[in-house]
Amino acid sequence: MSTMLAGVVPVAPRNMRRHGRMIVVIAMHVLLVLVWQSAVDFWHIRPFLLPSPLEMLQTLGKTSYAWWPNTLVTTGEIFGGFVLALVCGVGLALLFSWSRVLTLAIFPLFVTLNMIPKVALGPLVIVWMGYGLASNILITFSLCLFPILLNTGRGLREIEPELVDLVRSLKGTRWQIFIKIQLPGALPYLFSGMKVAAILAVAGAVVGEFIASDRGLGYLMIQVQASLDIPAMFMAVVLLTGIGVALYLLCLGLERLCLRGGFAREQT
Repeated sequence: MSTMLAGVVPVAPRNMRRHGRMIVVIAMHVLLVLVWQSAVDFWHIRPFLLPSPLEMLQTLGKTSYAWWPNTLVTTGEIFGGFVLALVCGVGLALLFSWSRVLTLAIFPLFVTLNMIPKVALGPLVIVWMGYGLASNILITFSLCLFPILLNTGRGLREIEPELVDLVRSLKGTRWQIFIKIQLPGALPYLFSGMKVAAILAVAGAVVGEFIASDRGLGYLMIQVQASLDIPAMFMAVVLLTGIGVALYLLCLGLERLCLRGGFAREQT
């Protein structure tokens, strides 16, 4: 009985603290919206300066904005570029961990290319690939790749060499070393890079839509700017923020599932 209690008692306070933090976070966001609405009503701030949350929500009922199709397009660009960067970043980091020569020859080029301002690169991407979803995904990918590559590469290098040598002496293949040793040890670094990339993914999609696009929330913001429809612009910003938060929370959920769940323990 005492053994059972020893395993159960620490879990309850941990869950209570987790739920308590969630309540605080939600309460602070609700409080911000209430203060915002109250300030606009109290000081009679005009909508073209600062619209209230209610005025922003009213724009969702106007079909001329096509909120749902534009939101889907931007969401596809954000998640598409992020997933592509995740696959390529982890793959390149693995290759660099296997070959020191490849790291010395190729990795400095990635550092140099990453220094290119993505806003300046955008028009070239449009010339090469034209308008559409693919060009914006590529711009998003270019912003997300380096944080994932850099953090994952560092995590793969942090593995103890003695442990790797031991597996090699037991005739373990490179893939087995990666799955059993390198990947579990590099997961904290990988998720750090993913969370940074999740923030940059939203910026990448918006940059692409600002430069040249005929769909998406960034394109919609350019359209309503001409008529000074500030409530619609704010609503587009809120939706972009919501997509970014959803992607960030997805990364947090995967991190909790892998690090606190069974993946790391199963591999070890």
